[in-house]
Amino acid sequence: MLTRGFSTSSSKAALVKTPIPVYGIEGRYSSALFSAAQKKKSLEAVEGDLKKLQGAMKSDAKFAQFLLDPTIKNTLKVDGLSGAGKKLGFNELTTNLLFALAENNRVGYLDAVVSSFGTLMAAHRGEVVCSVTTAKALDGAMKKDVEGAVKGFLQGKEKALISWSVDPKLIGGMVITVGDKFCDMSMSSKLKKYSDLIKGAA
Repeated sequence: MLTRGFSTSSSKAALVKTPIPVYGIEGRYSSALFSAAQKKKSLEAVEGDLKKLQGAMKSDAKFAQFLLDPTIKNTLKVDGLSGAGKKLGFNELTTNLLFALAENNRVGYLDAVVSSFGTLMAAHRGEVVCSVTTAKALDGAMKKDVEGAVKGFLQGKEKALISWSVDPKLIGGMVITVGDKFCDMSMSSKLKKYSDLIKGAA
């Protein structure tokens, strides 16, 4: 069985060490996949497969619903994933990952596993995954300023891989994550802090 060839419970000695630690259920799957793919020199191929799968799920709502519906039997999901894997030309390791997720009723973790694997690949390339969330969209000049500030958190030849998002609930300011570092400079967090201080003094 192909599904037996992909295990998240392999001994530590058998696993290739990941460039950074990743946690949770998704971390166990992505670490095992990274280890297997590195041994077979298939890291980029697997990364490409996962991006194709994410794209297929976004473009085909029925396919995504089929995979994520907990009432559908795992055997049917395995069949569906097998067909999708052949159609999209997936690497054997990618197919094994999908089978393992389906067999263990954890297809719902797929997005998290893909994200975790992406983090490992970024670290493998010397990139640091960063996110910047602001209350409103930044213009080009402001983005350059933020990029310069983010570089101050990096070491050596590390490169920042920044994703930008907007959340009006922040009111103003921004929230930045650089790898495992987190900095909340939003107006909403400051207002909450002041509100808590006032309540504490009342």
